[in-house]
Amino acid sequence: MAASVFDSPLYAQLFPTGDTGRLFSDSAALRAMLLVEGALAKAQGQAGIIPEISAAAIQRASLEIQIDPGAIARQTGQNGVCVPGLIAAFRGEMNAPEHAQYVHWGATSQDVIDTGLMLRLRQALALAETDLKTLLKTLGQNAEEYADTPMAARTYGQFATPTTWGAVLAQWGHPLADALEALQGVRQGSLWVSLSGAAGTASALGPEPSALRAALAEGLGLNDPRRSWHTDRGPILRITDWMAGVTTGLGTMGTTLLDLSAGGVEEVAFEATGHSSTMPQKQNPVQASSLVALSQQSAALRSGLATAGVHQHQRDGAAWFTEWMLVPQMALTTAAALQTANALALSLRPAPSRMAAALQDNLGLVYAEALSFALASRMPRAEAQELAKTLCAAATAQQTPLLKLAKADHPDLPDSLFETHAQLGQAPADARAFAKRAEAL
Repeated sequence: MAASVFDSPLYAQLFPTGDTGRLFSDSAALRAMLLVEGALAKAQGQAGIIPEISAAAIQRASLEIQIDPGAIARQTGQNGVCVPGLIAAFRGEMNAPEHAQYVHWGATSQDVIDTGLMLRLRQALALAETDLKTLLKTLGQNAEEYADTPMAARTYGQFATPTTWGAVLAQWGHPLADALEALQGVRQGSLWVSLSGAAGTASALGPEPSALRAALAEGLGLNDPRRSWHTDRGPILRITDWMAGVTTGLGTMGTTLLDLSAGGVEEVAFEATGHSSTMPQKQNPVQASSLVALSQQSAALRSGLATAGVHQHQRDGAAWFTEWMLVPQMALTTAAALQTANALALSLRPAPSRMAAALQDNLGLVYAEALSFALASRMPRAEAQELAKTLCAAATAQQTPLLKLAKADHPDLPDSLFETHAQLGQAPADARAFAKRAEAL
């Protein structure tokens, strides 16, 4: 297989990244850097740092010239960064040495690479936002439809109390809605321009480097950090932490669906399933499995990025190189998880009859909590809990419904204790509250 599933034609449909995949190619990276160089020249021309006629020529060329990544590979390997080779190739393609000499005036490679990355991350976040909104709409509509559809809640994988399918969808959806609402803050606090020169002092950027940085930020539609952030990788970590939070939420959805669709449970099914090469009866939950795998990949990448955030002195090549390896993978992992989750949400089909049957086939043990509190109104709480445990054990051992055993000693216990809709608590309301929230996003 390919070194990355995201670059693999073989696995492109298993881990689809949509338009985000186009943002993390060599050509896209160089295109973003040239946009930075053009915007920098324009800002410097307006500030009188370089001739305005040269600034105009540089900006125009930055929009027109294409640089072949392979043509500067040798210089990149030698220099450790692609910018020297990119600038040399760009100046050559301009065929105007009197203007080309002002390209990259006073900036350093990290300014251009980091700012170019932010331009691409801005687009990646915009695509993620669109996918997230689509997913939340689907989950919200289904939460409304199934707000009153009862099923067994599970804790530690075991039956706990009754809930509803709509409430389960809300449980998955609320953290994703939180992430969507937090996104604007992530953008404002992280999509930063970088312009501070070789060692972060902006010593070659003219008499008013702060004003120049602000102008560059405005020209590119990024935020001005008002300082150097060469060794402060907080902006990158905040963006990738947001991405990791999204994939973690989707992984929770995937792992629960794996259990609910398993043989013998089958409380949910999928329109789109995978098939075995040897077992005709199999209908494999491929998309749910992909969500879990992507969340695990995201967790590993997040750990690596925390390490890559430790930079030495004023510039650090090794930590920076590590970041290059991990950030694109994190963005593509998030994109693939969102694409997969949207397809899965449309394919998802609950089985209300199976959910109801599971509640009935449990000897009524799912109502043990309600029984315990009903008994507590007649005796001390500790005694009530102990009695309820004893009755549950007897029900299991004798394969006798819990209600029958409980009523043998307490015939006046209300039947509603063992009626599903009487024990749903806030589940239907929670489902509808999420549906309303999702509709408003």
